[in-house]
Amino acid sequence: MQVNTTDTATAVELSPACFERDFNESLVHQSVVAHLAGARSGTRAQKGRSEVSGGGIKPFRQKGTGRARAGTIRSPLWRGGGKVFPAGTRDFGQKVNRKMYRAAIAAILSELLRQDRLKIVEAFAVESGRTRDAVAALSALGLESGVIVTAESDASTWQALRNLRNIDIVAAAEVNPVVLVGAETVVMTTGAVKHIEEWLA
Repeated sequence: MQVNTTDTATAVELSPACFERDFNESLVHQSVVAHLAGARSGTRAQKGRSEVSGGGIKPFRQKGTGRARAGTIRSPLWRGGGKVFPAGTRDFGQKVNRKMYRAAIAAILSELLRQDRLKIVEAFAVESGRTRDAVAALSALGLESGVIVTAESDASTWQALRNLRNIDIVAAAEVNPVVLVGAETVVMTTGAVKHIEEWLA
């Protein structure tokens, strides 16, 4: 499949395996949910009797005191002791195997191309690092909101775009379903296209 780049009249050959896939809604939904769940972090943390400090010595002898026998002052029955069933940090991660994840990425890219929400440019860089120059470059592409995918991370381009609320930039190696699904328009450089095709091959 051939498409023309937005900034020039150069034709780019796109792999059918990456850009002509059927849209599998359930697979895409599963991948998006799994990616969002993996970003969550558990915040609960309590300590059991083996984790609290102290309690290394028997508080009193076993017999003859009239008290209930005790082996440590950090028993859950004592003040300052550990919890019986402590609440720990929870792992919210969901497993999506590699083949399914890549198929979801290919399905999203194919649907973006069918909806004319995917633009391919020869290159995109703002060497000056100035937001004013970035706005001019985006105006030339007709892009007001979306994601720019480049072959590699570029510090100056990221600096120029970081203050723009509706524009995000990611490297091809960092592309994920959430970034693609949430973007109104996706602009990819030819280098990023090649990188993603090699990744999904």
